[in-house]
Amino acid sequence: MYGLPSAARPQLPPQFACFASSSVPRVRAAPAYCCASLKQARPSAVAAAVTGRAAAPLLAAALLLAAAPYGLPATIPPAFAQPVSEGAALFRKACIGCHDMGGNILQPGATLFLKDLERNGVVTEEELYNITYYGKGRMPGFGEKCTPRGQCTFGPRLSEDDIKLLASFVKSQAENGWPKIEGDGD
Repeated sequence: MYGLPSAARPQLPPQFACFASSSVPRVRAAPAYCCASLKQARPSAVAAAVTGRAAAPLLAAALLLAAAPYGLPATIPPAFAQPVSEGAALFRKACIGCHDMGGNILQPGATLFLKDLERNGVVTEEELYNITYYGKGRMPGFGEKCTPRGQCTFGPRLSEDDIKLLASFVKSQAENGWPKIEGDGD
């Protein structure tokens, strides 16, 4: 499309001209109400404007997203996502290898879901802290002063503050049923 002479290029209707690529010369100036009228346009009108035109992929995506039907959320609702916190980032770094989404790939009965934590006698942040610091069963300890008696990780150790942050994060996630964290794949 960009190799075509400007007269042969398909023209956008004036209400969508504000989304035209800067590399494509404009034939008509976009009216001041351009973006406001797009928000009020019906999805079928936007789809009709995009259909049959050789629009750039970003232009088509912008038009379709801007004309989402009323009632559909523009973002992921907070019940299904939460902002990436320090606890979430630390969990991804140190724990997700075995405990992805609160599960446990080594011991299915020792997940981080509330029912399993309660059944295994781990109900407080302090108990989560102790298990993370010193380890238990097949779970290695990550504390700086955990003695390497075969129970502690051979990898990098975590500070006490990091382990407290992890315990708080895990407790919060368990109480909320391990909601999806913003930034997770899929």
